[in-house]
Order: sequence, then structure tokens, then C-alpha cells
Amino acid sequence: MRIQACTALVLLFAVGLLHAQAGQFIVAENGHNVGTASFNFAPTNNGYDSSSLVKVAMQGLDYSLSKTERLTSANQLQHLLLSATVNGSAATAVCKPDQAQLLLNISANGHSTTTRLAAHSGAVFLADFDPGALETLLALAITQNNRDLWAIIPKNAGSIEAVTLATYADQQGTLDGKPVAVHHLIATIAGAKTDLFSGPENQLLQAELPQSGFALVRKGFVLTPPSKPIAQSE
Repeated sequence: MRIQACTALVLLFAVGLLHAQAGQFIVAENGHNVGTASFNFAPTNNGYDSSSLVKVAMQGLDYSLSKTERLTSANQLQHLLLSATVNGSAATAVCKPDQAQLLLNISANGHSTTTRLAAHSGAVFLADFDPGALETLLALAITQNNRDLWAIIPKNAGSIEAVTLATYADQQGTLDGKPVAVHHLIATIAGAKTDLFSGPENQLLQAELPQSGFALVRKGFVLTPPSKPIAQSE
């Protein structure tokens, strides 16, 4: 019975992911629109092809990101390629399983590093302002029962950090003008907290990021009442 129930849950989630396979977001900073972000999940025979695009342009930060990755049907990382530019400085990252570890190659500021990280089935590659990574984290939270979740952090030589999820009372909002129930979780990663707001199909609606004042807001979504000043989505 437990196997059947678990299988049914995974199938229900897969249907939801296919229905909500793309998302367009506004990047907001202290209530002002400063950029855009998007993700797309395309089903394959063995899982999903995932891609994310981010562009932030504001005083002190000119940031762009392009990410493609292959995921298994259980949302486990198979291969990732990331290219980013921060204030004119380019960086790339490649991450993939290698036997019992994760192999992470990072090139930035004229230097290259190769790091071997402990492999975990519930690991997500978490780059700044990437809504696709947070969508994958929500998916893994379902299949992992909110346990044994990890974030691959592509800073310096790279690291892998435990993710703790706490569930809070549901809230309300509107999506494209229609009322929607909103689930609220807080993810704690290396001591930093990210508020995650998701819809009935586990789709990411809003994220209040650990970077002070920043948020991702799905276009057409309004949290009512807002937990803090957020730019209006379009």
C-alpha cells in the first residue's frame, strides 16, 4: 500500500509539472522591478530538460544567467551547464554525477576549479535568482517528503549545503485575476532563509530571496496581503 500510495503521489505531481511546465517572473528589489526571470521544463523519455533565463539590470548589479540541465523523472540532476555574467565578468559551471560524487567545474575571473561534492538524490543546483531551481526544489520536496534536501551552491569552488524546509499556514492570492490557495514554506540554506509561495499544483508563485529586498514574482500573481512590499506583476 505504501508503494502504491507513493507512486500515485509521484504520478499526480508529474501531471501537475507538465501542466505548469513554464513560468515567467519579475525580479523585484524593494518593490521595484529590476529584471525578469523564466524557466521551462520539457518532458523527455527519461525525465525532463530544464532551462532558465535571468536578467537583472540595476545600479550596482548587471546580471544575466542562462542554464540548461537534464533531470531524471524523479527530478535528480543528470547534467547541468550554466553561463552567467556579473557586472561584465563572465562565469561558467558544469555539474554532473561522477560515480558516487558530483563533479562541479567552475570557470570565473580567469580561474578554473574542479570540486568533487557528496552526491545526494535530493540535490538542486541553486544559482542566484533562478526560479527553475526553486521549482525543482519544490518538486524534490514532494518526492523526498521534505527530507534529505540539498543545494549545490556555485560560489567560489562550490559547495553543497543541507536544505531545511518549514511549512507555514496557507495564504491567499490571485493568479491572472482568479483566487488561488497559496502554500507557504521557508527554506533555510546555510543559515539564509528563502520564503517560498506555491500554488495548488506545487508551482512556484513567489520567492522572497535571501539577498536583502529581492523577490521573484510570477507574472499575474498577487499575494494578498503581501508579506512585504513587492512590485506588481504584469
